[in-house]
Amino acid sequence: MLLTNADLDHALGLFSLREGGRLNIFAPRAVREVLTRSIGLDKVLDTFCGADWHEPPTRFAPLDAEDKGGLSYRMIPLAGKAPPFAKKISPRGTHSVAYQFLDRRTGGVLLVAPDVCAVNKGLRDALKNSDAILFDGTFWSGDELKGLKSTARTAGEMGHVTIRDVSLELLRKSPARRKIYIHINNTNPVLAADSPERAAVEDAGIVVGWDDLEFEI
Repeated sequence: MLLTNADLDHALGLFSLREGGRLNIFAPRAVREVLTRSIGLDKVLDTFCGADWHEPPTRFAPLDAEDKGGLSYRMIPLAGKAPPFAKKISPRGTHSVAYQFLDRRTGGVLLVAPDVCAVNKGLRDALKNSDAILFDGTFWSGDELKGLKSTARTAGEMGHVTIRDVSLELLRKSPARRKIYIHINNTNPVLAADSPERAAVEDAGIVVGWDDLEFEI
């Protein structure tokens, strides 16, 4: 399991895996510290299956040390803060990352970036040299949630760039063969097949992801 941050909806599934075999969890040190100190993830897992934690590298390295011809991976540190439930213990370090995967047999490169609050140089470079991109499509606009609840936080306050203002043009310019939005909130109008927002995304050569979507690189 590779964690991109310590948000509950990214990590709670690990509790459901506690009755299986020993887990291999890949996450930056700050993410691991938040999950172990604030919600006791390590204590629960150690009571059941146990877990081995791995600090992801920033340069490509084998995902499985025993698999000499398979996948390599690396993390791309991003801006980001600890989740709200961990503000009192927020450790220093990297709280949000993207991952890039290299298939050493085909040379194909996949970028997975489901939670992006700002676009830095490392992410821009990865967008230029990936064959396929899974990107943060959480919100179309910054004030999307305020239409439902006036006190709701903006996309920026929740740690997400928007499609309309940032990622649409960013992905349009990427040379990747496959560009796919994931992590889409149910308020996002791109989910409606006949919406102008969906048309804008498709005109840019970007796909709105769906369950069971498969592709090859």
